[in-house]
Amino acid sequence: MIHNGEKPYKCSHCDKRFSQPSNLKTHEMIHTGEKPYKCSHCDKRFSLSENLKTHERIHTGEKPYKCSHCDKRFNLSVNLKTHERIHTGEKPYKCSHCDKRFNLSVNLKTHERIHTGEKPYKCSHCDKRFSQPSSLKTHKMVHTGEKPYKCSHCDKRFSESSSLKTHEMIHTGEKPYKCSHCDKRFSLSENLKTHERIHTGEKPYKCSHCDKRFSQPSSLKTHKRIHTGEKPYKCSHCDKRFSESSSLKTHERIHTGEKPYKCSHCDKRFRLSVNLKTHERTHTGEKPYKCSHCDKRFSQPSSLKRHEMIHTGEKLYKCSHCDKRFSLSENLKTHERIHTGEKPYKCSHCDKRFSESSSLKRHEMVHTGEKPYKCSHCDKRFSLSVNLKTHERIHTGEKPYKCSHCDKRFSQPSSLKTHEMIHTGEKPYKCSHCDKRFSQPSHLRSHERIHTGEKPYKCSHCDKRFSLSENLKTHERIHTGEKPYKCSHCNKRFNQPSSLKTHEMIHTGEKPYKCSHCNKKFSLSENRKKHEKIHTGEKPYKCSHCDKKFSLSENRKKHERIHSREKPPMCDQCGKRFSFKSHLKKHMKIHAVEKHSLRSRC
Repeated sequence: MIHNGEKPYKCSHCDKRFSQPSNLKTHEMIHTGEKPYKCSHCDKRFSLSENLKTHERIHTGEKPYKCSHCDKRFNLSVNLKTHERIHTGEKPYKCSHCDKRFNLSVNLKTHERIHTGEKPYKCSHCDKRFSQPSSLKTHKMVHTGEKPYKCSHCDKRFSESSSLKTHEMIHTGEKPYKCSHCDKRFSLSENLKTHERIHTGEKPYKCSHCDKRFSQPSSLKTHKRIHTGEKPYKCSHCDKRFSESSSLKTHERIHTGEKPYKCSHCDKRFRLSVNLKTHERTHTGEKPYKCSHCDKRFSQPSSLKRHEMIHTGEKLYKCSHCDKRFSLSENLKTHERIHTGEKPYKCSHCDKRFSESSSLKRHEMVHTGEKPYKCSHCDKRFSLSVNLKTHERIHTGEKPYKCSHCDKRFSQPSSLKTHEMIHTGEKPYKCSHCDKRFSQPSHLRSHERIHTGEKPYKCSHCDKRFSLSENLKTHERIHTGEKPYKCSHCNKRFNQPSSLKTHEMIHTGEKPYKCSHCNKKFSLSENRKKHEKIHTGEKPYKCSHCDKKFSLSENRKKHERIHSREKPPMCDQCGKRFSFKSHLKKHMKIHAVEKHSLRSRC
């Protein structure tokens, strides 16, 4: 009957037919619910003797089926057959939609649901549907909070056995899955599979909203939230929501202050592992990211991306308040704060607020005095790595930033930007007290102190205060006697670069400042200014006692002595009087020379 296909035995409950009476009898037990075979170890019953036999192996631990390739044993022949496909590589089940093959029919069925979109398993607690019963079971534990799988090494519990297995590998350090392209090993087969796509370039997961493809289903799922706007993960401390659980976890560390990642070279800690990795490159000097346009290398992919935009000139982000465009979204955000006046970052030591987190960080180092970055050429230390990098260019002479209008080169991008405003005439920074505009925010800040009278920089040697840090630095050299600027023509030294420049004009004879009324030239702009008052007749200095006006402040001072009856400075050698102390000082040198010549005669 098997050969001729005849099926004479018909079920009395349905239309099914069978070639053998034993098969009919077994089938009818489905309708009657009869289970004549009882387990001798527990109360379970079975309709077939072979099912009972298989079940009792759970109690006895019997595994009669041994793999012919390895020492593994199984309690079911079907499990042995499935296992042996790992060794043989046999994949008998082929997808009808694509070329993929599988070693199990159930895996094929699950895979084909990717193509058909079928999700037959619905959650009884919410409306979510799933393509696999295991996915439904795992999802339901979100509602019930059930975590039946406990780690044997610690007290952690898990809703999935696979999650427990993965977790326990942290304790054991086991990584059984090795990449066939490189030496990397993984604790999970799916992680190996995902990693190997880096080598193969395979991106099997396509977005249904756009043409983007992804190597991981999780990446596709996250990407789709850009289109749907879904943000299912809510912060327990504030109302912020996130499209990724990892983003939520990272955000919550702002509230908790948790910094679980510690640098192995120093005591610094970080909220994100990627920040730790980036920081450690400061110590190791590793720069794995190379520019495709030049030979420059970078420690961060974001730095490489930013650098490559110099070559491409790409500026994707446009300001909603003006026509400015930016290559980075964070630069746009920072720029727009100029328009809005927003300063979200507050100093924990004082009441100052900043529009950029980097500015806050830089400011707080004024309070802490921290300078973690040391120059490899000298002993100078810096609070910012960018300042160290800029400083080291003094030693190396590197000027990587070239002006697009002329041949000038600069060691800093900010210097280039400032310089290019000479060509464009752009002055984007406007004073809030008057109509003056500036090409640099620092110049605006310095100017506004004229209006506010603010002098934040105090001398450590006396009570003098200054509106600019560079003025304080110059002033403190009076106390220390430091003169770092040496003339290249003689041995004279100066405490200011401007004083050195003025002095060197004595040697060079350079007079760059020409009178706009005549052909006279001057080495100093203030001397030209004084001279031009002869032509204009301008007398801005008025006597505080009468209506007389003067073109020079020193002439006013001399005149005011008539009113005050103040006697001008007198020489204690000959009794001569002088209008100014500086003139007296010059005169005293004549007496000193005379005394020296008298001694030499004796």
